[in-house]
Amino acid sequence: MHRVFISYHHANDQYYKEELLRWNRANPIFHDYSVDTGDIPDHWSDETIRQEIRDEYLRDSTVTILLVGTETKRRKHIDWELYSSMYDGTKNKRSGILVINLPSTGCTYFDSAHNGEKDAIYPECTSWTTITERSEYERRYPCMPDRIIDNLLEPSVKISVTNWSKIESDWNKLRFLIEVAHNDKSSCDYDLSTRMRRANS
Repeated sequence: MHRVFISYHHANDQYYKEELLRWNRANPIFHDYSVDTGDIPDHWSDETIRQEIRDEYLRDSTVTILLVGTETKRRKHIDWELYSSMYDGTKNKRSGILVINLPSTGCTYFDSAHNGEKDAIYPECTSWTTITERSEYERRYPCMPDRIIDNLLEPSVKISVTNWSKIESDWNKLRFLIEVAHNDKSSCDYDLSTRMRRANS
């Protein structure tokens, strides 16, 4: 099983994180390395929080699952988690990234980045479109963090985007998506050019 960090907006989307962990207890498919509510004191400085997330939680994980809700793109801590997941450092190496759009976003679009994924996850889809314009990604995924869109536009980066409805009825699909994200992480040359968020918006 792979070591997974779950990045999400704690105030809005805790239910979905707990659902992932509930499934995982019933049918173990990953080791949870994510931050729980209350793990990090509110009075810590931003730099201390960022260092704690990077060096203590993300250091040992190999796949980051991003749960995208309506406010996800505006949260600075989520941006820091994504940056640290993509950064290939000495303490924490780069991770594979899987994006799951939550029902609150209303998204029905999805992106398949890995070999075998189309047949394994979307056998019903017979027509695929290649997106090359940022504006089209922003239209399809209005709640998506900018840093993810930066990397969806990078041909050398493999980030899949799926919807909660696709995995909630079949946890083996989640297992597959975690596996391929892990397997392809070393080949991802992530775009880290966007400056890290300094505040929520």
